[in-house]
Amino acid sequence: MPRLIGPDFIGLQVADLDAARAFYADVVGLTPAPASPPDAVVFETTPIPFALRKPLVDLEATRPLGHGIALWFGCDDADALHDHLVAEGVTIGFPPKDGPFGRYFAFVDPFGYTITAHTAARGN
Repeated sequence: MPRLIGPDFIGLQVADLDAARAFYADVVGLTPAPASPPDAVVFETTPIPFALRKPLVDLEATRPLGHGIALWFGCDDADALHDHLVAEGVTIGFPPKDGPFGRYFAFVDPFGYTITAHTAARGN
């Protein structure tokens, strides 16, 4: 039987690609890939590629963005990233706490997506 293997790519549609690139690169700390397709920004994330792209739908008609989807990113230190984002004025969904995968917290990007960050084991 044909089957899914697992997540292979994550992309978010955003109304302002330049502002989204700046937020995810300059505030959150992701590194943009040297090349991206037209109307998109790909970041050097592992093990799953992450990108931002111009919308394919009317984002204003689909509020809240990402409702019902949990999007988790590994980070080197959830507490330190939380403190950095607070200092940058980023909206925090909930503060760091211990969970099944270690320390984690959620923040809301400038477009309304809630992103969870957790301290990932080294090498992930």
